[in-house]
Formats: sequence, C-alpha cells, structure tokens
Amino acid sequence: MNDRFDPTSNPASISPASQPEPAGSTVDPTPASRLLVDLHWRGLVHQSTDLEQLRAHLAQPRWVYAGFDPTANSLHVGSLLPLMMLRRFQQAGHRPIALGGGATGMIGDPSGKRQERQLLDREQLAENVAGLTEQIGRFLELGGDSGGAVVNNLDWLGAFGVLDFLRDVGKHVPVGTMLAKESVKLRLGDEVGLSYTEFSYMLLQAYDFVHLARRHGCTVQLGGSDQWGNITAGIDLGRRLLGESLFGLTCPLLTTSDGRKMGKTEAGTVWLSGERTSAYQFYQYF
Repeated sequence: MNDRFDPTSNPASISPASQPEPAGSTVDPTPASRLLVDLHWRGLVHQSTDLEQLRAHLAQPRWVYAGFDPTANSLHVGSLLPLMMLRRFQQAGHRPIALGGGATGMIGDPSGKRQERQLLDREQLAENVAGLTEQIGRFLELGGDSGGAVVNNLDWLGAFGVLDFLRDVGKHVPVGTMLAKESVKLRLGDEVGLSYTEFSYMLLQAYDFVHLARRHGCTVQLGGSDQWGNITAGIDLGRRLLGESLFGLTCPLLTTSDGRKMGKTEAGTVWLSGERTSAYQFYQYF
C-alpha cells in the first residue's frame, strides 16, 4: 500500500469533552460526510477533535485506524464497538487499518486499570496477534487497491533502540502533558502507583499514529473513550514531528451491569471466538 492521501491543511482542534453533532454543515451529503451523522444517531461518538474540521476531512477517502490489545487470542464483545466503527468507515468509502499491538502488548496499557498488567512473552503475543488478525478479517475487507489492512506495531517499534527512541520520539513529548492525562493521574493517585514501563505506553501508541501517518497517510484514529489520552498524545506528536493535522474519535465503552468496563481480564468475559464463548452463551448473556 504505497498510495498516500494528501493531509488536510486545517489544524485539528482537540476538545476533551463530547461535542454535539453540529447543524448546518456545508459539506455535500455524500456517504462519507453522512458517516458522522450516522455515528451520532447510533450513540457511538463520545469524544472527538473538532467535528466540523473532521467532517470536512472525511469528505475525501482517508486511512483510518484503531488498535487492538493482544492480551488474548480472541477479541471480546467490547472490541465490537471500535471494530464496527472501522467497518462503517469502510462502508462509507474510507480504508481501515486494524493494528495488533505486538509491541505495546509487551508493555500493557494502564488506561482503566488499577494494577500492573501481567506481561506476556513474544511467542504468546505472536499467537494472540494471529488470532486477532483472523477475527478482524471477518469484519473488514482487506487487501487490494481499496481494501483495509491489519498491521503489527512490533514491525516498527521492535526496530527501535532505546537511545534512538528517546532521541527521536521522547524528546518531543512534554512530561507535563503526559502527567495531565486522566489515565495517568488516576494511577498516580492510587496506592499501587504506576511503573515507568506502563507510563511509557502512551509514547509508544503516540508513535504508532505518527508511523501510520508517515507510512500510509493515515490521519484518523478511532478507539474507546479510555483511549482519548493516548489518541491526543499521538495527534500532538504528529503535529510536532510531521507538521500535519491528525484527528481522533472515540466511542463509549461497553460496560457491565455494574458499570465496569467489559474487558478480557474481567470474570465472565464474552468472547467473539465461538471456541471460548458459544453462540448460546453469547445470546444468553444479553
């Protein structure tokens, strides 16, 4: 995939709060521009960069990506929200990239967690990424001149030496900005605290966005609402390193009846794999 879309010349204004769908858009009612209206109608927009600029940006085909954490060899039902958003973007004429975190999975995302994650080895992560890739292929049209792609961030992050990463990436990320992120503040205020390992996760995901923007011209990142801090970190890093405007959009988290995020590590996980959660169990849960 060597084709690269021209980046927008309009700066993306980051807004940490959910914004209502603006009325009176001047963009033609194409499937691409109607996409945001449809996502709002479905209740799938929680936070976004400036919606008017994003709407104008999406009037042309764009590369759009979302990342998936390979802590297991199957996605869970909470992953359906960002995955279906990628599918809807593709149906509207955009090209989706699903990122398997073969590198970031070795660190663990501290967002929404009150304790350190159990670290997985490379072999287990490779097996998990392969399982996710097979599942994602059932939802997205992959390959060809107009299809999407599944990528593994171990392919580029694994090539970095620690000194190179600190010089080329870390130098451009203010610590004060990282400390201001809600996911970091929650962990710093907790008695368990936050290790440097998990603190660095934000840098890795931010660089993923920069790499995909540089390699594929990817300008939009999707994710759950707990990823907003990581997404905006990538937008800011893209502005500093590339001089380009990148965009972000999050969906609400799917939660259990008591308000907890539905994740792979919670008891009673509802998997998308029929080998781990049968169709009967899936139906009975809901």
